[in-house]
Amino acid sequence: MRRDPHPDSVAGRIATGAAIGAGALAAGAAIAAGVIAVYFARSVVTPPTRRTEDVLILANDESTITLSAAIDSMTPGRYSFFFDKDAGHARIGEIISFTPDTVTRALLGVDYGSLDGATRGRFSGWFYRTPADLGFPFEDVEISTELGPAPAWLVPAPQPSKHWVIGVHGRAVRRQEALRAVPVFREEGYTSLLVSYRNDGEAPGTDDNRYSLGDTEWKDVEAAMQYAIDHGARSIVLMGWSMGGATVLQAVTRSPLKVAVDGIVLESPVVDWVTALHYQGVAYRLPKVLRLGILGLVGGTWARRLTGQKTPIDLKRLDMVTRAQELHTPILLLHSEDDGYIPSTASAALARARPDIVTFEHFTTARHTRLWNYDADRWNGAIRAWLQKLPGAAN
Repeated sequence: MRRDPHPDSVAGRIATGAAIGAGALAAGAAIAAGVIAVYFARSVVTPPTRRTEDVLILANDESTITLSAAIDSMTPGRYSFFFDKDAGHARIGEIISFTPDTVTRALLGVDYGSLDGATRGRFSGWFYRTPADLGFPFEDVEISTELGPAPAWLVPAPQPSKHWVIGVHGRAVRRQEALRAVPVFREEGYTSLLVSYRNDGEAPGTDDNRYSLGDTEWKDVEAAMQYAIDHGARSIVLMGWSMGGATVLQAVTRSPLKVAVDGIVLESPVVDWVTALHYQGVAYRLPKVLRLGILGLVGGTWARRLTGQKTPIDLKRLDMVTRAQELHTPILLLHSEDDGYIPSTASAALARARPDIVTFEHFTTARHTRLWNYDADRWNGAIRAWLQKLPGAAN
């Protein structure tokens, strides 16, 4: 029979020390895993204050700019380019030439700041900064939300119209994201209302300054719906980008004002946050146990002190694949298969679950929330054709 070494013997002391060391390593690993899980959970619900400038500016002249080769800089299309820690903004066009390490693109214009001396920047899908860039009349208005007045842009249709579209931006950006949709909706006779919502840096914030991933933001969209109705809207289309898509889906299933909604447009949407968060965790090579821990932190009452949330997020309630039968409004769903941030798998699952109401436009290459930037003609054409098929279309 095997006997454990006596703790007072040399062998015993070695065995005891090894056991203590192994325990310490295991405890250290557990603590490290916990710290990582808390860090990622907090990052999911906390509005960012800084953006990473991940593209090098190598050269520029009046009509071109040369950048380091990266996924963003090598993707065809038209984009915003923020530089000098967001002190500068330029609009960048198509690729002119490239090498294995660099890419030269058309420089369409510098709106503010100077590229001379700037060394780093970042791409954005905005392209337009204000409605003035579109050349249409517009008004600055305020939406009365339960937290206070939230700023919005109102771009009237060419003729008085009872048809309105409410544009809802995604996580970590602002209402400028929705400007790209104004021209096609305006051509189809829609008044556009581009809104802000809680904790986005423009609308009133909550006490905890945390995102709810659509679980409470939908109330601000509901307030925008009420504003539209009070100002003559009788038919509303809700359009949401990324987290704005999740927010729109909550509004159309939880608000009594959903009876005024005749259509939904979703661009690169979060249809199911569990799928999205697992995807992002895999991208960071986090093991499944850590990914499950992050979900538990975001959705658990016990974890509020760790994440800073006042109220946990009901991730099951945000799963619109499971809740697909609660949807009764025509949906146009636009998603790139290589989104890179929010996988298109949940969008495809929703389209399969509700082929009676979902029109799914698959894109490739375009990446997250940049479908218009990559192929504006196709993007506008898909929206235009879908709008014209809605019952009681504006045009």
